[in-house]
Amino acid sequence: MSKLYFRYGAMNCGKSTNLIQVAHNYEERGMRVLLAKPQIDTKDGNMISSRLGVLREVDFMIDKDANFLEIIDQYVQNFGKIDCLLTDESQFFTEMQIDQLFEIAVKRDIPVICYGLRTDFMTEGFPGSKRLLLIAHSIEELKTICSCGRKAIFNPRKVNGKFVFAGEQVVIDNDAQVQYISMCGHCYLKHKELYLS
Repeated sequence: MSKLYFRYGAMNCGKSTNLIQVAHNYEERGMRVLLAKPQIDTKDGNMISSRLGVLREVDFMIDKDANFLEIIDQYVQNFGKIDCLLTDESQFFTEMQIDQLFEIAVKRDIPVICYGLRTDFMTEGFPGSKRLLLIAHSIEELKTICSCGRKAIFNPRKVNGKFVFAGEQVVIDNDAQVQYISMCGHCYLKHKELYLS
């Protein structure tokens, strides 16, 4: 039986780089891998981009109402066997879509590897991430460091160069006004206290 994997980490930990490397490894062995990301992630259009400058086009941009099972079943019917499904920015998928990815792994015997954030800029869980933490067969943290040298676990948001700790859960960092920073718990609390004072 194949498994559902969740590989999470703070910003800049190499999630997208790792995903693109895994896709390359499958393809180098003559296997078919499909890539998907949520449509809400408008950064770089239909591409997955690594901060190292590596780009990879996705096979599917997934709308919030899309059914993963139907998409994969249709693809298999038209093109044949899939050896692995990789998803980027998986925190933005719905709980139902995560359940569908679990079914693809278990019932369709296709390994599914999901990459994403565990929490938002206010340390609240994303719906997709919460569900993955509950049902994934394997959970792996990809690590990075804070500017102070400690392990980064949070992703505070900067708007126009200033940290903010309130607002919409999802704001894509498509422009210079919005930025996300990898940060340890100590630095996160320090900046949050300054924001609230």
